[in-house]
Amino acid sequence: MSGRKAVGVETIGMTMRFGGFTALDAVSVKVPAGSFHALLGENGAGKSTLVKCMMGFYHPTSGDMLVDGREVSIASPRDASALGLGMVYQHFTLVPSLTGAENLVISREKVPDIIDWRKERGDLAEFMERMPFKLPLDVKVAELAAGEKQKLEIIKQLYLGRSFLVLDEPTSVLTPGEAQEVLGLVRDMTRAGDLTVLMISHKFHEVTAFADDVSVLRKGKLTGTGRVADLDHKAMAAMMIGDQPIAALDSRAAPRPDAEIVLKVKSLKAPDRTGLKSIRIEDLGVRSGEIVGIAGISGNGQKEFLEVLAGQRPRDAGEVVVRGAAYAATRAKARALNVRLIPEEPLKNACAPKMTVAENISFRTFDMDGNGRPVSWISTSAIRAFSARLVEQFKVKTASLSSPIASLSGGNVQRVVLARELTGEVDLLIVSNPCFGLDFSAVAEIRARIMKARNAGAAVLLMSEDLDELLELSDRIFVMSDGALVYETPIAQASVQTIGEHMAGHH
Repeated sequence: MSGRKAVGVETIGMTMRFGGFTALDAVSVKVPAGSFHALLGENGAGKSTLVKCMMGFYHPTSGDMLVDGREVSIASPRDASALGLGMVYQHFTLVPSLTGAENLVISREKVPDIIDWRKERGDLAEFMERMPFKLPLDVKVAELAAGEKQKLEIIKQLYLGRSFLVLDEPTSVLTPGEAQEVLGLVRDMTRAGDLTVLMISHKFHEVTAFADDVSVLRKGKLTGTGRVADLDHKAMAAMMIGDQPIAALDSRAAPRPDAEIVLKVKSLKAPDRTGLKSIRIEDLGVRSGEIVGIAGISGNGQKEFLEVLAGQRPRDAGEVVVRGAAYAATRAKARALNVRLIPEEPLKNACAPKMTVAENISFRTFDMDGNGRPVSWISTSAIRAFSARLVEQFKVKTASLSSPIASLSGGNVQRVVLARELTGEVDLLIVSNPCFGLDFSAVAEIRARIMKARNAGAAVLLMSEDLDELLELSDRIFVMSDGALVYETPIAQASVQTIGEHMAGHH
C-alpha cells in the first residue's frame, strides 16, 4: 500500500430519485477513519443506491459527501479512486484466464506498454510482504477457491492504494470458515488504522461479529444507527423491518423412524453443465415427515441434481424412485405421486413470465375438475376463483389477477409458486434456494410454509447455499462437493465448522 492511512467518509442528506420514485431519502451516514461500519437492510432498502452515489456511479439528486471532513465532488468512479475509495463487488471482477499477478498489474490506471515482469514480480513480492493475506499470485484465477478470489479482489483494491473499502455482501459466495477468515483479516486492518470499511450485509451474525457500528436502511430512509455492542439482533431486526409481524416456525414434530421412504435415488450418474464431469449420487433416501438439506458451494452439482429430479437433464445411469414407482418427472407422474417442485429463481424456472398471475397459479390444475378428473373444456372463471383464493391465502401482492407475473416483486413471485406447489396433497417437495434475494419477512414466511409441509407428512429435499437456512430447517444435512454427496450428519450433531470444511473440500 502506498503508506496511505484510513480515511473517514460521511454522506449528508444523500437523496436519489429515479423519476417519481425516491430510492434514497436524505440519508446521512458517518464512517469514521479506521472503523468497520455495517450497512444493514433488506433487498430494495437502498443500500446499493447509497453506495453507488458514494462511488460516483450515480449522481445523487441532492446531498453532500465528505472525505476526511472535506467536502468533495465525486462525478465518476475515477474521482472516487483518486480519493482512495474502492469497492469489492458481490460478483468477482477478476479475469479468470490470467494469474493473480497479471490481474493486479493490468488493474493499474497507468500500465506501461511493455511490462517488465522481473521488476513487477519484485514489487509485488514486496507489496505482499506488507499484506495480511498470503495468496499464490502465479496461479490462474480460474483455479482459485472462492475464498481466495475474494481475498484477491480485496488485495487488488489495496494494491491500487485504496484506504476506504466498500464490501458488497462479501460472504455470499464463501464457506463459513472462509467468511470468518476474510472478514477477520479486514477487521485487523481497520484496527491497525490502515483501512476504513463499509460492509453491506443482511446477516446479523456477521455484523455482530465484525462491525464496530451499524446503519440501517428501510425503504430508502435511515431507520437507525448505533454501536454494534449496544444492539442485539432483535433491535437490528426492528430497525430493518419495522413492526411487521414475522412468521414463526412451527415446532418440529419428531420424525418417525418407521416413516415411508418417499424419495430414493440410487447410483445416479448424469453429465454436469460443462459435459466434462458427471454428478454421482450413490444413495439418498428422504422419508415422509423429514427435511433433508443439501449444503454446498454454488457450482458443485446441486443445480444439475435438481435438473435431473425435475426432468430437465437426462441421466446416464441410476434410478429415481418415488413411493416405490420409477419417477420420470412428467406432469402426469408428478400429479399421480404428488411431487412438487420449487426451483431457484422462480420467475425464470417455475413461471411463464408473460402469462398472468391467475394462469401461473393454475398450471397444475387448470385442466382438472374439483375431484382431480380431467375436464373437456377449460373454465376461466374456475381458474380465477381458484387463483383468487390462493392469492389471498398466500398474501400475494399483485395489482390484479390478470397482471403478468413478471410485474411482481421477487417475494411475490415466490409466493405464487408456493401457493401453486403447496396446495393440495404433497408427498414429496423438492426445493432449491427458496429464499435467495428475498426480504426478511418473506424469508420467514417461506421457511414456515416449508416446515408446515414437513409436519403434515411431506418428504422435503431442500438444496440451499445458505447454511443458516439448512441448520434452521433440516432434520439431516448432506454436503455436496464436486458432484457427489461427501458427508452426512443428523441435525443434532451438526457442526458448522465440519460442514464448512467438507463444503470447501478439506476433509
